[in-house]
Amino acid sequence: MVEVKDKKSHHHGDLRAALIQSGIEILTESGLDSLTLRRCAARAGVSHAAPAHHFDGVAGLRGAIAKEGFDRFRQTMLKARAAGGQSPEAHIRSICRGYLDFAVENPALFALIFSCGPMAQFEEDMKAGDASAYGVLRQACAPFVPPGADPRIIETQVWSLIHGFTHLFLAGTFGPANATPDHHALFAPVMSLLQKIGGEPATG
Repeated sequence: MVEVKDKKSHHHGDLRAALIQSGIEILTESGLDSLTLRRCAARAGVSHAAPAHHFDGVAGLRGAIAKEGFDRFRQTMLKARAAGGQSPEAHIRSICRGYLDFAVENPALFALIFSCGPMAQFEEDMKAGDASAYGVLRQACAPFVPPGADPRIIETQVWSLIHGFTHLFLAGTFGPANATPDHHALFAPVMSLLQKIGGEPATG
């Protein structure tokens, strides 16, 4: 049968990845309510019991998808940072652009990673150091943290600005995107507020 053939095409390592990818596709196409272990299994071409070997119920699947989502989120911001200017000020603007890019291109996945369900994964990401999505923000903000100050102040200011703008944008508050790299004419002037937040890079 086709299902048996499909099962043989996966070993345990890439089956888990295939199920996560199937979950992301279902999430993107049909929304969070359609995300079930059975549907992921059917899309991956394996038996409905197969996901139980890799995830602790649908909550475990969502957590695994959130973890993958955070990694893709991080990669998008890193790519934007590399493509932009290399000054400390440019780094912050670039990662904010990457932040918005990811949300616009992956709205359902963006909503999932910041939803209540996988918040444990979000908190884990924040504590994961520089090799995390939050670590990209932390690195960009670090040059602007005054000696002896709590870095979370600058990080929260920058994060609040871009996260709030992103949610307003996704909600259609500003109208449709205008197809520019910044997605909307308001992006650049709103992000200019970062100059007031960060000011000049701090000196030791």
